[in-house]
Parts: sequence; C-alpha cells; structure tokens
Amino acid sequence: AVYNSAERAGARRVYLVDEPMAAGIGAGLPIGEATASMIVDIGGGTTEVAIMSLADIAVVQSIRTAGDELDAAIVSYLRRKHDLMIGLQTAEQIKIELGSVAPLEQEMSKEVRGRDVVGGMPRSVVINSIEVREALGEPIGQIIACVMRTLEMAEPELSADLVENGIHIAGGGALLRGIDRALATATGLTVRVVDDPLCCVARGTSVYLENLAAL
Repeated sequence: AVYNSAERAGARRVYLVDEPMAAGIGAGLPIGEATASMIVDIGGGTTEVAIMSLADIAVVQSIRTAGDELDAAIVSYLRRKHDLMIGLQTAEQIKIELGSVAPLEQEMSKEVRGRDVVGGMPRSVVINSIEVREALGEPIGQIIACVMRTLEMAEPELSADLVENGIHIAGGGALLRGIDRALATATGLTVRVVDDPLCCVARGTSVYLENLAAL
C-alpha cells in the first residue's frame, strides 16, 4: 500500500527504510561500523527499540505504547482520580508541561479545565507533576520492559559494545523529563537523548535519500 501510494503520487522509485535505521542515521550513530548501536525511538503511535551493527538491524522490538498512549493514560487518570473529563489535546499539553519519569528538583503544578464526569458541568482542578508521573507509570514501565527484552535478545558481542556505546533515545518521548535517568537505572547503561529528537527520523531519511547508492 505504501509503495502504491507513493508511486501514484508521482515518485519514480520508492524505498522503504526501517524507522530505527532512519533514527540511527539521523542521530549520527556509527551504524555502518562493526560496533553495536542501540536506539529507542519513542514516537506517537509506536516505540521502536533496535540494536544495529554493520548497517543492519540485529535485534528489534516494537510496541504500540508511545506518546498517544501516554496522553490516554493522563485522560484516564484525571477521570478516575478527579472525576474530570479532558480531551487528548489537553492531556498532551499536561504531558509537555508537567510530565516526568523521575522526581523533579522542583515539582510543578497546573490548573486543568474540563467537564465534571458526574454533573456534566465545566470545572477545573489543580494537578501537580507527582500526579502526572503516577499517571504515566504504567506505559513508561511497558517501554522500559521493551528495552530490557531487546537487550536480553542481543548477542553477547553486541551487549559488550553497548557497555561502551550506551543507549540513545529519539522521538518526541525523548523530551519527557527523566526518561534517560529511568532507563539508565533499569539497564545500568549510559543513556543519552539525541540532538533534536523530534526531527531525528526525518533527518535520517533525508541522509538516506542523499546516499542511496551507499546505503
């Protein structure tokens, strides 16, 4: 379907690039070398976790827990704890402003407006970053579990490389406060957020397009 759509739009030739590979290229990782690189791409609909070496993907895991699921978790939490119904756009704004995975030096709070579940009337509540962290606990736990499974599936030589090279996080989810610390604590490895994680996959696809013959 992707091939047909691109060709009908006027493309002369169509190439499919694995998303983790595009993210690795966009992050500037040495994916073509004989050393392991690991990328965790937390997008909107899916989280892709891959270990790459010699311009190929050695291990990959994908789960449908990512940014959209984090927003839905905030909606569910506010309905359950505060009897307040909010939309996904409001939930995303809460995630951006208050969202975190690890405790913050200065916890934050925000007034949230929505509709009362019981009475149906508009009202507002004040929530804080501790509550948002609690709301995000389950989906974040699923992402961390996916990373752990990927590491367990890796060959010993690749695992040895990751002790030195660490893990890189890309995608919008990489901007969640403390996600790098949470992954570092769970895995014992060095975890870094790539430069400009939001545009990492698009940048990698552009590099791929410019170097089709080599890649």
